[in-house]
Amino acid sequence: MSRFRAFALFGLILFTASNCSFWNRSLQQVLNDPFDNQGRADATKRNVYMAPLQMPRNIIVCRAKQCAPLKLSMSKEYIYNSLVQLMQNNNNQRALLCTADTGSHNCYMHYVSLPITVGITPAYMYIDYVKISDVHISKGSSSIKLVLNYNVTYNGQTPDCAPNRTLMFVKNTDNIVMEDNGYQCKMTTIGTTTIKTLFLIDYIDLDYGFIGGYYSIGLSGPAYGGGSGYMLLRLPNMSYPLKANFTAPEEKTKAQKKADEYLQAPASQEDASKSTNGVQVFPINRK
Repeated sequence: MSRFRAFALFGLILFTASNCSFWNRSLQQVLNDPFDNQGRADATKRNVYMAPLQMPRNIIVCRAKQCAPLKLSMSKEYIYNSLVQLMQNNNNQRALLCTADTGSHNCYMHYVSLPITVGITPAYMYIDYVKISDVHISKGSSSIKLVLNYNVTYNGQTPDCAPNRTLMFVKNTDNIVMEDNGYQCKMTTIGTTTIKTLFLIDYIDLDYGFIGGYYSIGLSGPAYGGGSGYMLLRLPNMSYPLKANFTAPEEKTKAQKKADEYLQAPASQEDASKSTNGVQVFPINRK
């Protein structure tokens, strides 16, 4: 009997040492669920939900190979016009997405990933590029209407997703946001999943076409989950006009100048006779 008590006491010590939440539970909870399976399931579910979104402190804009905070060197109208030109230059183009470092703006993963649950199966969703399908500008507005197509994959599968209507607006020099109402993806055989994206921009490089910021992506429906972090968009074209370098006409050489003078000079009588096969043409004086 004493040996049984010793084994029971030893097992109780191991259980409490391996589960630190034992002392935070009531006696009824221990009796109903000794191994705290429900708590572990809740913790796993919490990891699937979206992480908190960070707000940018300053918006850095780079132009002419120089970077500075937006509110110190540019106006709201200037950055809006630059973004309009950037988006128009990249209409019908693919913008690459990557997970980047907030300080150096260097990519360390060539995609954005987030944990989701498809039905009852845990999975990871990946987005590696987005295609800008249309750009629309409203008169007298500080927003840009975009139609985006995200390349969504999960567990090696590519679902059929509808185009995403996105609004990019410049509220002020401290707030540039991209958001949408959600787009539909067929990720399961039953029903469709809605994906919403929020992108808070804090870095714009007009020289090389980079846009960086904090993102938050959430899923609702048969597939649910989400996540947040910092990502970078790489646009193929910069914001400046594609043919912005105007070159002055080259100065003509002496030979070219002589040729022009020869062509512009009136033809002599001898040259005229040659051009008429030896027949001279005399002017007729009218009386």
